[in-house]
Amino acid sequence: MMAVNVPDTFIDNAKVMAKGQVTIPKDVRSVLGLDSGSRVTFIVEKGSVRMVNSAVYAMQMLQNEMAGEAERTGLASEEAVNDLVKEVRSEGE
Repeated sequence: MMAVNVPDTFIDNAKVMAKGQVTIPKDVRSVLGLDSGSRVTFIVEKGSVRMVNSAVYAMQMLQNEMAGEAERTGLASEEAVNDLVKEVRSEGE
């Protein structure tokens, strides 16, 4: 996909069709990294809606969950993670 120079903040609009379908404007698709077949997630908060790339959103949620899990298990430093990896690798030998 060719890089497009799109500002961080802009306003665009689209028409809602009879079946509730909306064409996502090209610049918005570019910012969100959406291609044909991509999925989007709608986050509704206090009367506003954010639309995000579902794959990116899922990865962010997983990273947040894993970060919390790492802290709970004492893996708060890179050294602790490296030690765990070495331990797991040695068990497989």
